[in-house]
Amino acid sequence: MRASDSSAARSFSSSRSVLDFQEIDRTRIALVGGKGANLGELSRVEGIHVPAGYCVTTDAFRRVMAEVPSIDERLGRLSRLSPDDREAIRALSAEIRDGIEGIVIPDDLAEAITKPLARLDEKTAYAVRSSATAEDLPTASFAGQQDTYLNVVGQAAILEHVSRCWASLFTERAVTYRLRNGFDHRRVQMAVVVQQMVFSDVAGILFTADPVTSNRKITTVEAGFGLGEALVSGLVNADVYQVRDGELVGKAVGVKKLAIDALPDGGTRERAIERAQQEQPALTDAQAVQLAQLGRRIEGHFGVPQDIEWCLAGGGFQIVQSRPITTLFPIPETGDLANHVYVSVGHQQMMTDPMTPLGLSVWQLTTPRPMAEAGGRLFVDVTQMLASPANRAGFLDVLGKSDPLIGDALRTVLDRDGFIPPLDGEDPTVPVPGVEPATIETDPALVADLIARCEASIAAVKREIRAKSGSALLDFILADFQELRRILFDPESHEVIMAGMQTTWWLNEKLEEWLGEKNAADTLTQSVPHNVTAEMGLALLDVADVIRPHPEVVAFLQDVTDDGFLDELDGLAGGPEVREAIRSYLDKYGMRCVGEIDITRPRWSERPATLLPVLLSNVKNFEPGAGARRFEQGRQEAWKKEQEVLERLRVLPDGARKAEETKRMIERVRTFTGYREYPKYGMISRYFVYKQALLEEAERLVRAGLFAERDDVFYLRFQELHDVVRANEADGELIRRRKEAFKSYQALTPPRVLTSEGEAVVGAYQREDVPEGALVGLPVSTGTVEGRARVILDVAEAALEADDILVTAYTDPSWSPLFVSVKGLVTEVGGQMTHGAVIAREYGLPAVVGVEQATRLIRDGQRIRVNGTNGYVEILS
Repeated sequence: MRASDSSAARSFSSSRSVLDFQEIDRTRIALVGGKGANLGELSRVEGIHVPAGYCVTTDAFRRVMAEVPSIDERLGRLSRLSPDDREAIRALSAEIRDGIEGIVIPDDLAEAITKPLARLDEKTAYAVRSSATAEDLPTASFAGQQDTYLNVVGQAAILEHVSRCWASLFTERAVTYRLRNGFDHRRVQMAVVVQQMVFSDVAGILFTADPVTSNRKITTVEAGFGLGEALVSGLVNADVYQVRDGELVGKAVGVKKLAIDALPDGGTRERAIERAQQEQPALTDAQAVQLAQLGRRIEGHFGVPQDIEWCLAGGGFQIVQSRPITTLFPIPETGDLANHVYVSVGHQQMMTDPMTPLGLSVWQLTTPRPMAEAGGRLFVDVTQMLASPANRAGFLDVLGKSDPLIGDALRTVLDRDGFIPPLDGEDPTVPVPGVEPATIETDPALVADLIARCEASIAAVKREIRAKSGSALLDFILADFQELRRILFDPESHEVIMAGMQTTWWLNEKLEEWLGEKNAADTLTQSVPHNVTAEMGLALLDVADVIRPHPEVVAFLQDVTDDGFLDELDGLAGGPEVREAIRSYLDKYGMRCVGEIDITRPRWSERPATLLPVLLSNVKNFEPGAGARRFEQGRQEAWKKEQEVLERLRVLPDGARKAEETKRMIERVRTFTGYREYPKYGMISRYFVYKQALLEEAERLVRAGLFAERDDVFYLRFQELHDVVRANEADGELIRRRKEAFKSYQALTPPRVLTSEGEAVVGAYQREDVPEGALVGLPVSTGTVEGRARVILDVAEAALEADDILVTAYTDPSWSPLFVSVKGLVTEVGGQMTHGAVIAREYGLPAVVGVEQATRLIRDGQRIRVNGTNGYVEILS
């Protein structure tokens, strides 16, 4: 692109087209982009040296974009593409870039861009950097998505590279990033930073929080010789320095074989570093500490941890870029300076996605234990339990059985001298769930009575809530949480659950000790009574039996695209029967969904099309009556296992006693284990009653003009919604900010264990019995199986075949209908007694849970072997 000689160039305000760094602050992102705004801010921080420069603003970009042929039509087509449609993105983005670079810069704009250069020698070199308005933001960095050009010399070259930066808004990688993160191509603008070049001896990156552990107390410095481009582009192994509280606490010197240097006439070149210098530190220890101090000053100015690019030239440090670190998981607010340790609630509840404010507050109203919030997730502060000698061992034992990675991570924290504060005062023994033995009698009537009481309570709340609206509705729900908690935390209910869990542990421990058999309880607990989650999966097989004889209905369901399909079934042969079968299923189980502990998640009753892929798989893969046969097969296998175990025990020394005790335990586990799934079913049933009433109230608030849309209520906490209803006034800006925050939380991965320093403490399996190359996890359902890996993150996309092994991030009860269709299960999150593990054992499905990054390390379609007895997964092809 070159400057135009046309006398018809439109009038243009140079004061808006170019701004010096001194005229820029963080409020001007829309005009100068994220990088430009941050450089303007940096130039104002005392003691921070920023090379002089200016920004070509988004006004100039918009003016040029208006001249690009067919730009609106092309951007429209680009917005409709899938982020996975790489060929179409590549072709269309190249067209747009060519169009931008083909536009001639008007004379007045070219003059405004080059005018600041006249103050210096015309051979002065500059870095020309893209600065998009959706770049270097607190919630999305867009790092590396647009282009930077170094050592640019001369006015013509500056104009050419400004044009290239504009065009780089539409590189294939930038377009794909925006599509994946939901950014509108039309709303993102491009400014360009023109900054005096620093010919550095050493350059690198500074993170004011450890990029590996997220610890906010540790500053990490990466350094290499020459320009920073070698390090940023990954051409060299950088030196790494770690600084904490003004002291160097870690240092690793890399082998630096290359440097990038500036050429005298512009551009850069790679240079081989002499062997003698390759392993020399790029910085002294004192310089690393000095850099860390500068980083803390910059972080203090911006208020959040920073990713900073720096240069060392002439003995002094200069800062050429700073952006927020967007990948850090937030820290719960405590209000004190003491150390704290938090355990993720989501990993216990099999729901690691973020929750909306209403969802968080409803869960907190449900549970009596205080919970901290961070990143849209909930955490329990376990510092006091870890500090207590009287309670620590039992607490770690129970938690370690549930999730060994959490247990190991907590032991890692305990091994750090001085991190856990000593107890203030006495150390009373606190009851730890699961430690004290359950003494309840083995009586099936107990389970039946608990279920009946819960069902009666749900029926009562359904009746009573119908007449409520306005403030009276919120008052009613708030009061009813007392009844929900009374049922959910009924001591007798808890005893039944713990009896089932403890008996499972007893059987596994004793039968391995006596018979050398691992996880014997897995088979002994197949097809137990009263397991509402297992029954839910089998009931969907019964619905498939109703659909299967009607090919016209099957064909119709294969093409369904919306949730109104049930009303369209009546016109098809067999349609009324199918509609009735699906609605009956939804009447009993339609309150369930993925992530169901968040009351705001759409339920199956609200989006019945979610179930169709599983239903159609069942129609295809099973014969009529499969549900009843599956349950009876499991019952028979459990009975045969019981007879085999008892027979083997009787021939052992003291065998009669061992067999008699084991028989009592088998009766106990089969009586109580199924109930483990019921309290959550009752809670979710009650949540759906609340939700339906709250949504009706939300519709009234929309009609009254308080909300733009019904789902706005999801971004208020329960008490805030109560206040809105009472005051008849809502804060639209608060809701907008909450929506943006929730969107940013979706990109974060919550840690199992988090400290008040921000460190995500990672546990490990302390195992040596795993084949080389295998992915290790927790064995939760015995058996070994081979099959095709189906990596599925959305139940609505679960079209399964008979040979498939399900690989997913986590499974709450809503995933159990898939279990009847697969040969094995692998999840990233889970424990011995979480829902997925219980149902896998119920169905006799080999399963390994807690396999870190399973959905990334295992590719869809690969052949894998799942060893649910010893807890590992092998990738076969």
